[in-house]
Amino acid sequence: MIVRDKSNSFGLLFAWHGTILPKVLPALVLVVFLSGTLVYLRQAHFLTLPAVPAIGFTIFGVILSIFLSFRNNASYDRWWEGRKLWGALIATTRHLCRDSYVLDDQTREVLLYRMMLFTHLLRDRLRQQQQSIQHYQSSTHFESNSFEQLLTHMNASQWVLEQIQKDLVQQYRQGKITDIIYNSLNQHTVALGNVQAGCDRILSTPLPFSYSVLLHRAVYSFCFILPFSLEASLGLWTPILVALIAYLFLGLDELSSELEEPFGLQDNDLPLDSIVRLVERETLSSLGQALPEAIQSKKVYLT
Repeated sequence: MIVRDKSNSFGLLFAWHGTILPKVLPALVLVVFLSGTLVYLRQAHFLTLPAVPAIGFTIFGVILSIFLSFRNNASYDRWWEGRKLWGALIATTRHLCRDSYVLDDQTREVLLYRMMLFTHLLRDRLRQQQQSIQHYQSSTHFESNSFEQLLTHMNASQWVLEQIQKDLVQQYRQGKITDIIYNSLNQHTVALGNVQAGCDRILSTPLPFSYSVLLHRAVYSFCFILPFSLEASLGLWTPILVALIAYLFLGLDELSSELEEPFGLQDNDLPLDSIVRLVERETLSSLGQALPEAIQSKKVYLT
């Protein structure tokens, strides 16, 4: 995710890192080159082409704007829902840290370490990556065979939740906690499962592919037709105005593609590494143990 000071208007105007401009620049340069070539040929009387009818071009632009707005709203809703789910995960881990004081120290420590392992595995599941979890092996008290199988388990984070649930059931059966305490702690386990289910829903249900392709093609078609419609009335100003309009449409199209998948590693995706580290630091602080360093942004990027 991009982390940048927005109070400097001048800096925002000329910002490069973290903007959408580097990704649309090749297409933008091509459109401006086409505009400049067309203006030169027309001004030198080497080429005479009829202008694109303004009414047809205007209708095309209005319809495209409506559909781009719809897609950007849908993509942002997915991004914002993902952020709300991870916000709920942070809140649930804090509740579990407080409510778990009813357990004995060793049981509580194992429970919280397994909770941290769950957040770690959930992030890796959503990003389809595999980071090292060996530092959790001794603290989570899993058997060696079971822990090694986590790396190939079809749903490792769900398996960890099941083990947390089994421990709570065992505590209840042994009479170490009452049914009220069990239900209270179990609600937090259910909440973590609901967070994972919500994230899985976003990950496995992208916007319809055919809709995205149709809109993408329409944007590029509009941008390449743009010079032929404006050159007759704008003359030498055509490349400048074409560049601004094309940047707007191409940028919105690319930005919606990034926001559609909020859990990845693109510029505007959610900083899951930072959130997982936050949960880890707060939980270790509750256990009275040494804290790892907080993740800092690098060149305006926070992962």
